[in-house]
Amino acid sequence: MSDNNNEFGAFMSGLLLGGIAGAITALLLAPQSGEETRKVIIDKSLELKDKALETVEDARQRAEKAADEARIAAQEYTQKLQDQAKGLQEQGRVILEEQKQKITKATKGGKKAEDEAKK
Repeated sequence: MSDNNNEFGAFMSGLLLGGIAGAITALLLAPQSGEETRKVIIDKSLELKDKALETVEDARQRAEKAADEARIAAQEYTQKLQDQAKGLQEQGRVILEEQKQKITKATKGGKKAEDEAKK
């Protein structure tokens, strides 16, 4: 996802710089009066400012979306790990109980054999 943001940022930078270069070239090569040229420069400046603001807003929205997606993924992964830990804990409890029963049974069997051997 980071590569997409970098590519988008590079594209938008290129678009903005290309627009500025094109506007300057058009102004310098167009046969207009100084007043007309100033008006065109002001209009183009405002247009470029608006495009820059749109680009910034778009980048902010993309960043918020990426942050939301990352937070959701982290929450889901945390829940999955907690569920797995509970499952492993339960398995451990069951195995421990089984082993305790086997040890108790073996101890009783050994004691019984010892008592019979003493007779």
